[in-house]
Amino acid sequence: MTGPVKMVELWRGGLLECWHVGHAAVWSADAGLIEHWGEPETVIFPRSSCKMLQALPLLESGAGEGLSSERLALACASHQGAERHTRQVGRWLSELGLGEGDLRCGAHMPADVAERDRLVRAHEAPCQLHNNCSGKHAGFLMLSQRLKAGPEYVEIDHPVQRAVRAAFEEVTGEESPGFGIDGCSAPNFATTVAGLARAMAFFAAASAGGGARERAAARLVEAMIAHPDLVAGEGRACTELMRAMRGRAAIKTGAEAVFVAIVPEKRLGIALKIVDGATRASEAAIAALLVRHGMLDAGHPATLKRLNAVQSNWRGIETGIIRKAEGFA
Repeated sequence: MTGPVKMVELWRGGLLECWHVGHAAVWSADAGLIEHWGEPETVIFPRSSCKMLQALPLLESGAGEGLSSERLALACASHQGAERHTRQVGRWLSELGLGEGDLRCGAHMPADVAERDRLVRAHEAPCQLHNNCSGKHAGFLMLSQRLKAGPEYVEIDHPVQRAVRAAFEEVTGEESPGFGIDGCSAPNFATTVAGLARAMAFFAAASAGGGARERAAARLVEAMIAHPDLVAGEGRACTELMRAMRGRAAIKTGAEAVFVAIVPEKRLGIALKIVDGATRASEAAIAALLVRHGMLDAGHPATLKRLNAVQSNWRGIETGIIRKAEGFA
């Protein structure tokens, strides 16, 4: 056991002020674990980085066979709650004969500035459609209808979550040691960093001409790559970095500084976890790994916003820089 390693540093005035440690794994669909930093067998909660895994039963069951790529992207999304997100999820629920009240994700203020300001001006409270996980939950409800199951689809013994756990364990190649309850109230199954990378490699190698699970995985990856704005939103790392890669890879963040990448052209899966949960560090680390594997231009503005990112104070004076640690990526 090597423990976590230093991945990201903050420098100020020529001195190292702060650093973030973590674990990362790169898995090849053909050669297995090809690179790692820290301890790849560390057990983590993948949080929202595993939404593609949670969406697999929706397609494998046939429930989502006719879904548009936009709705498949939303099923994998941690969206901003912008009007384009809430409108799509609302229509999806309506077509299922359901409404916002059938969701079990809870409501929170949207991260999208325009929609947040609209709610404030109108003296309206946010609804569950604004929840960043509402697309995933719409998918859960669609699957629940297919399974003829009850409305409490986030319960651990519900057929939806049993199907999710089965797919999760089969694709990670590991029996999950347990689960926690995510911010959206759904179970989040634990796995190792290596297991999460292995799962992303499965998605990277999935073919539209394969079996039901491969076809499902391939459709989800294609949807994410086609609609980076639906997967997250303007200003967000997932959206901006996927746009910067121009369709070459799909990436997804999760709470508490988890990040994954799916690289189809190299049949690679990448997973990382920053121990202290710092988003700035997970974004810098995934950018560094994508640059390392030739997916991302080191000089692209979306990269520089997160890696070798200059820090400024409120007067616009440059105060420091965030960069990858020596020996990482």
